[in-house]
Amino acid sequence: MATTSSLMTAEELLALPDDGIDRELIRGELREYPMTTRGGPHGLTTHNLDFLLGSWLRQQPRPRGRVYAGEIRVRVRRNPDTFVGADLAYISADLAAQTPKNAKFIDGIPVLAIEILSPSDTVEDVAEKVREYLEAGVPLVWEVNPIYEGVTVHRPGVPYETFNVTQELTAEPHLPGLRIPIAEIFAM
Repeated sequence: MATTSSLMTAEELLALPDDGIDRELIRGELREYPMTTRGGPHGLTTHNLDFLLGSWLRQQPRPRGRVYAGEIRVRVRRNPDTFVGADLAYISADLAAQTPKNAKFIDGIPVLAIEILSPSDTVEDVAEKVREYLEAGVPLVWEVNPIYEGVTVHRPGVPYETFNVTQELTAEPHLPGLRIPIAEIFAM
């Protein structure tokens, strides 16, 4: 990972070339990561979670929030900007109403941010990203490990909880009625 010393805005980040480098801002500091191949477990886990969240969402009354998948860019803090790529994110109906369908990024706090671990992720980088989500006000962060088939749930101000394939995830009160057997997240 490379970092720079001068602070950058989300707009400056978006103006950089699309040259195969993953970039994020953490409190205005540019972070650059070489593009990695995420592999089968990551892709399957992303697909399964997107399907499960989408199925839940379609059962919700309108107006509904939105589920985004695939390194969706999210600005969670301004001055200095924190601008990250989430593997999946669920945003509220209010934020969805303010976000055009063709938006290049989500400008606001998701209700749920999901990070699916890749072999190239470091413990430090993931911990920093989770901390940034929580400090910015994201009420629920899921850290999903496709290799060990577990999910760590982070909420502001409380100890994290870890779940395995014999258990079920809920997201009360933030995503009412959502119940996901963890084994379904990792099903082949």
